[in-house]
Amino acid sequence: MKYWLVKAEPNCFSIDDLAKEKKQTTHWDGVRNYQARNFMRDEMNLGDKVIFYHSNAEPPGAAGVCEVAKEAYPDFTAFDPEDQHYDPKSKKDSPCWMMVDIKFVKKFSRLVPLDEIKSNKKLQKMRLVQPGNRLSVMPVEKDEFEEIVKMGR
Repeated sequence: MKYWLVKAEPNCFSIDDLAKEKKQTTHWDGVRNYQARNFMRDEMNLGDKVIFYHSNAEPPGAAGVCEVAKEAYPDFTAFDPEDQHYDPKSKKDSPCWMMVDIKFVKKFSRLVPLDEIKSNKKLQKMRLVQPGNRLSVMPVEKDEFEEIVKMGR
């Protein structure tokens, strides 16, 4: 099993929105960074655990846990000219972009703010806190995942 962190702006899609989805599951679409896409396409597996992170929020932070419910498949939003994530270079027979489905597991009893994550000595090497690392999908070490879950209680 692997561990991940996915970012979403809560005013667009939050952990609460995921919890309200049919079967508490949704597709994680709109990722338009090749490294993040490669993580989803090549490394995310069914059942992997995921930290749901609220970005571009006040404060930004870890909001809960979800899991991979379906492995990577073509991101259909890239094919729709009416969608904000449309990419004319992505074709159905040769898709550029992928997505996975994620399923709600639990919301933390409290948001774990980025400042607390940064100040936690056990999380100093976490990709999230490294300068310039702005990926919307990134791997997380098992001990980092467990520490954030503990902080969210």
